[in-house]
Amino acid sequence: SGARDLPARTARHDLLTGQVRVGSFADDPHNPYALRGSGAALEPALLGTSLLAVGPPGSGKTARLVRPVVESLALQALAGRAAVLAVGAAGNPLGPDDAYDVVVRIGDPASVHDFDLYGGTTDPDEAAGVLAEGLVGDVPGLDSRRAATVLAQLIGPYRAVHGHFPGVPALRELLDGDHGAADALRTALATGGHTAMLRELDARTRQRGGPGDPGPVLADRVALLDRPAFAPFFATGPEARPFSLRSLEHLPLRVRIDLPERAHAEASRLLTRLVLAQFTAVAAARADRTLFVCLVLDDATQAVTAETVRGIRRLRSVNAGAVLTLRTVDDVPEALHTALLGGVGCRMAFCGVTTWDGKRFADVWGKEWVETREVAQHAVFADQPFTRALHGLRKLVTGKAVTRDAVTVRRVERERWSASELAYSLPAGHAVLSLTTVDGAHTPPLLVKLDG
Repeated sequence: SGARDLPARTARHDLLTGQVRVGSFADDPHNPYALRGSGAALEPALLGTSLLAVGPPGSGKTARLVRPVVESLALQALAGRAAVLAVGAAGNPLGPDDAYDVVVRIGDPASVHDFDLYGGTTDPDEAAGVLAEGLVGDVPGLDSRRAATVLAQLIGPYRAVHGHFPGVPALRELLDGDHGAADALRTALATGGHTAMLRELDARTRQRGGPGDPGPVLADRVALLDRPAFAPFFATGPEARPFSLRSLEHLPLRVRIDLPERAHAEASRLLTRLVLAQFTAVAAARADRTLFVCLVLDDATQAVTAETVRGIRRLRSVNAGAVLTLRTVDDVPEALHTALLGGVGCRMAFCGVTTWDGKRFADVWGKEWVETREVAQHAVFADQPFTRALHGLRKLVTGKAVTRDAVTVRRVERERWSASELAYSLPAGHAVLSLTTVDGAHTPPLLVKLDG
């Protein structure tokens, strides 16, 4: 873009170190004395291990965490050191349009840019695998590999005939089993001599309607995108110029994707899941890993799947990272709670989390050894008559028997933060933050007073 600064800044940045301040460590017994009052900041070395933030609406996830992080990455993109992709609902305060090189407003006819459902790849198997993860990766009991096979058996032959992957209406027709579309594709394959692709299409025809066929579920999910509001989007023809995440491989771009969360909630979640799957695939496949690329999901509800959790773990080694925010951990399938919390290096619990969420954070943050002092008072029995007389006089005056303090010091294991403390003891505008760098250095969970 040639820009040298952002139109506006809402956070304090250190461009030399690439850090952005998000708050200061509170004066709290959980925090080491030497850190109290010092600033808390995030940088690519921390974001490279990925960050998960959990907190209810209004706790400050967007304004006090997401916006500063996106600003910092955008500034580093201007310096040619990073690329950032911010995804959120339309209207979320992720920064003005002038702060980005590309703004994709899905569902808005005035949007200048489109979005590539296939991630910019030309390999049918690769495109089918990522698309299947976005479409049905959250469906319990459905093997996304079978879904990827079904998609590959359709989009591969289509590309062999037309030179590009099918758009949403054409893909829906093929998944629905439209005989006219399938017969026309079969005839074109036979005429063009595409024998291998013809076998793929015939295999799909034989498997359609069988036990466990993922075709109907795929068709239902594609139907969410085949709406009049999305008619100008997801084009794949020769005239189409959609934005592809592969542009982030070698260009320091600042990209924002606005999703129609209010009018098309299910479609927005599907697209969020697809963006996350595409990002993990593209980041891992980069040949040149000089740029730090980061994905920021302002709301990752129902976006995390088993495959994307594995992809997030791989980001650390490919100079990439992800920032995910959730209203509650229950927005992720229960089977993935442990894998997700263990797969990210930085974790953040905002004020207002439930005791159930607090218990999960308490488990992942573990315990620490602390010294406890127990004081017990034992009665003193005198042997000498004079001493007994003095003790009796003292008891008569004070009303208390003469006792001796016995102090016991022991080391015990206690939770760094208990579920009750996280749920009920965090002041408003605060969060508990633990950090890990890509080199393995880490901090315990500390209470942070957030800026803003």
